Amino acid sequence: MIRTRAAGDGRAIAAVPRRVVECVVLGLWLVLVVLWELTSPLEEEGDGLVRRTVTCAAFLMAVGYLLTGVRRGPVRELREARAVARATQDVLLRPLPPGIDGLTLAARRLSVSHGADVGGDLYEAVATPYGVRIVIGDVRGHGLSAIGAVASVLGSFREAAHDEAGLDGVLRRLDRAYQRRLRDLARQEHPVAGGREPENPAAEEFVTVLLLEIGADSDVRALNCGHPWPYRLGQGAVPMSAAEPLPPLGAFPLPDDLAPHPCGRLLPGEALFLHTDGAEDARDSAGRFFGLKDALVRSLAGRPPGVPVSPAHVARQVHTALLRHTGGRITDDVALLVLRNDRGDRTRVPAQPGETAPRRVRTEPSRR
Repeated sequence: MIRTRAAGDGRAIAAVPRRVVECVVLGLWLVLVVLWELTSPLEEEGDGLVRRTVTCAAFLMAVGYLLTGVRRGPVRELREARAVARATQDVLLRPLPPGIDGLTLAARRLSVSHGADVGGDLYEAVATPYGVRIVIGDVRGHGLSAIGAVASVLGSFREAAHDEAGLDGVLRRLDRAYQRRLRDLARQEHPVAGGREPENPAAEEFVTVLLLEIGADSDVRALNCGHPWPYRLGQGAVPMSAAEPLPPLGAFPLPDDLAPHPCGRLLPGEALFLHTDGAEDARDSAGRFFGLKDALVRSLAGRPPGVPVSPAHVARQVHTALLRHTGGRITDDVALLVLRNDRGDRTRVPAQPGETAPRRVRTEPSRR
């Protein structure tokens, strides 16, 4: 349905130049008539001048009407095209639910491309029979050119997260999907006759990926391919792990041993802050990097004792601080994702301002 409507909007926008030409031709004709009326000899000094003045005014009103029609048509069609583009973006990088299987979620994103919400960053969270699984990643490059890779990785994750019993199986599925995309790009860059695979891969293409799995016992397991580690938020903000990540997908083959890294238990009321490197690499006009950890600490300050971290508040505060630091001029896509553990004693983890109460998502056994 989206494809059909988008095609219709494309044809409508393609028709705009033809309408403009028609209106320009009519406008020129009206201008010539007006000039003729003004420069032709007067038959009667009084009545002729009045008649010609009225004629000129009528023609000028017609020109104004035509110019207004020329402007309104493209503006309306552009507005409709933007609505279709936004719907398409929401299908690709769909909004996260406020709560899933005992976890409260909040996310923010920024794209370098003007008018686009989706760029080279991706994230998703799904409830599965194996726990809540989360992916966050960063495609090399930014803006609209990276959307194809984002679609490839997200599409693979949404299927594999439910099908694969182990987190390593999910990562291998993502890697295979991304490798297929690289082969398709290589065929476009280096066409080879006879249907043979090109010898050279797509140049310098890769994607960083962090996979998290939060089990029913709230234990966190992770597989990290070149992505920044999340921060654990409680009384302060500390990195969730200091382990060396694997290389990004597309840069090197995955190792044979892909044992998920244990990251400890996420206690009730604690939160994780996931982000892409665009948040850490953002600079101000003087070239100073954005202090992400300091911004997290400030967002946690002022909470009364015993009050849990608010994901919506943290995401909003860091987002605002990032824009203030850069003056609104970011040079890389940014994705922020905050999740809080509301499992256990629910009376001790109430919904915070700007949040809705978390909801349980019922999962069915995987059918393969």
